[in-house]
Amino acid sequence: MRNLKHPRGLLVVVLGAVALACGPAQAQVLDLASRLEPIRAKHDLPALTALVTTSDETVAIGAVGVRQIGDDTPVTTDDLWHLGSCTKSMTGTLAAIMVAEGKIRWDSTVGEVFGAECPDMDPGYKGVTLEELMCHRAGVPNSPPATAWADAWKQQGTVREQRAAFVRAVLAAPPSHEPGKEFEYSNQGVTIAGAMLERAAGGEDATWEQLVTEKLFKPLGMATAGFGAPGTAASVDEPRGHVGPAVPGGARRSVPPGRGADNPPAISPAGRAHMSMEDWAKYVREHLKGREGRSELLGKEAFEHLHTDPFGGSYGMGWGLAERPWGGHVITHNGSNTMWFCVVWAAPEKGFAVLVATNCAGDEAAKATDEAAGALIRAYQAGSCHRVGRARWVTRRSARRGWCRGTRAGPGPAVVRHAR
Repeated sequence: MRNLKHPRGLLVVVLGAVALACGPAQAQVLDLASRLEPIRAKHDLPALTALVTTSDETVAIGAVGVRQIGDDTPVTTDDLWHLGSCTKSMTGTLAAIMVAEGKIRWDSTVGEVFGAECPDMDPGYKGVTLEELMCHRAGVPNSPPATAWADAWKQQGTVREQRAAFVRAVLAAPPSHEPGKEFEYSNQGVTIAGAMLERAAGGEDATWEQLVTEKLFKPLGMATAGFGAPGTAASVDEPRGHVGPAVPGGARRSVPPGRGADNPPAISPAGRAHMSMEDWAKYVREHLKGREGRSELLGKEAFEHLHTDPFGGSYGMGWGLAERPWGGHVITHNGSNTMWFCVVWAAPEKGFAVLVATNCAGDEAAKATDEAAGALIRAYQAGSCHRVGRARWVTRRSARRGWCRGTRAGPGPAVVRHAR
């Protein structure tokens, strides 16, 4: 969504009076389907889903469209969605949990953790810290070494072995710039952070997947959380990602779950989580609660640290950071493996968040999720005490790109899947 000072190009959908009760015991969940369908149709998406939550509960949710182009199976509000780089903040949260457990420090270094395991490590990386990796200040390039990327796709050995081989290859090449200085968005950097957490956990078999499941997903009751493309290839039991632009002469096609449906497991800490919208909301709610001092996972200071850029920029531990009139200091991110697209905007100071996802990618997916997020934010702001009533859902067409889109609200850091 873009600057809303001027009415031209606005999409306005006037809602009927729908009251959501103020207290948890009386709350009703608003069905967003009729509000999402015009946006989905406008941008020609297979499907579109969205959810609005407070720090306590979901207040609105909807899902429209189909799981797969060419199949009329509709999506549901219980379906699973690929979150791409919205996984990064989960790695940051896992790191905070392990810091609180005393198993690692934010200033633990790559050289300290990996030691003799990476004998070919470039000296420039030895002093890089976990914090620098999570804030993309470690000098790790945006693109991995070509050979390392090709080997990752072979998926040889256990997941931990695949990740270790990938990390060794990345660390053997010199940093792209002096660590601790410039911001350079890097899936590789967050993957190295994930591998550091594996080593810090102790033992030779611990994986990032196991750690994030046991320490984050299970405690929050996120039963649908998993990794890679959701569903099975044998049946259209979940939404499927789609490739191909919706342009004249072109057509999208679905990609069944399997090796070609997502990035290789080596970089899971940077972007391979999937889950239902409600389970994603449970995670985002924990960040809202955490800032209120009500989280059972971590203390308030730990969440404040996750939502702060210690280098004075606009990216925390897996979260984009921005100031918005409607939310104050907000946290945001988007994610895409070029087959899915999603975005989250959360306003800890206001105690609410908006989550949007679709099962395709590209400009139209970004614009559609942008519009839906803007509409939902404005609808929530127009109401009071968890109400959405006679609200105008207003948004403007996307006009420019960047990791923090828009002047009021917009997707967070866009992540483009590496070319194979």
